[in-house]
Amino acid sequence: MTYIITRLCRDCVDTGCVAVCPVDCIYEHNGEDRAQFPNQLYINSDECIDCGACEPECPWQAIFEEVSVPSVFTDDTPLNYAIKDIADQFKVAQHKKIQHPNADQIAENKQKWGWDG
Repeated sequence: MTYIITRLCRDCVDTGCVAVCPVDCIYEHNGEDRAQFPNQLYINSDECIDCGACEPECPWQAIFEEVSVPSVFTDDTPLNYAIKDIADQFKVAQHKKIQHPNADQIAENKQKWGWDG
């Protein structure tokens, strides 16, 4: 089992999760194919040790244990797994301190992606 970063991270890319990951398994795409791999973070399932440290650190509430990924985000699970096949197009994300979203921004982002959780 692993943790999955969902599309709730897209274009938000808060790296608080990166700062707490003890094994540096959270990646960003640095390749050209933005259609397949949009601007968000991804977890390498082979490297994730299921510690769960990343989940509460995500201010966008975009990270879920694989078995708990909401059905609206089921396509995000194979997307996280796919990074292993082209690992040379990914690099470990660097932590950058940015302003966290407020509750209204979080709710708006969830609504944008069709989730009312």
